[in-house]
Amino acid sequence: MSDSIKNVEENNGVIVISTSGYFNNVAGDAVLDVFNEKMEEGNTKFLIDMADSKVVNSIGVSILIEIIEKLQGVNGVMAFTNLAGIVEKTFNIMGISKYCEIYESIDAGVEKLA
Repeated sequence: MSDSIKNVEENNGVIVISTSGYFNNVAGDAVLDVFNEKMEEGNTKFLIDMADSKVVNSIGVSILIEIIEKLQGVNGVMAFTNLAGIVEKTFNIMGISKYCEIYESIDAGVEKLA
């Protein structure tokens, strides 16, 4: 597992990916790799836990947008949890929050997505 990915688990049909550190191209690619693997297995519900990622850059955001586009093609869904204030603001500015829900906790996200 990448240094950018702390944990990947399936919880009630939802793939929870916990990230770590600066969410840039390296972290984005690590999440994309997990996403592609899980999509090939038939999973379409993803929750990204960013409790340990306090900053995201434009390349990281562009990779997340790529994942969102792929999920839209299969009626899938991606949501986020535990966002730092600056990350949530960035997601609002970049439009990600128009396509993805943001939850306060993993449990709340899993409950809504399951």
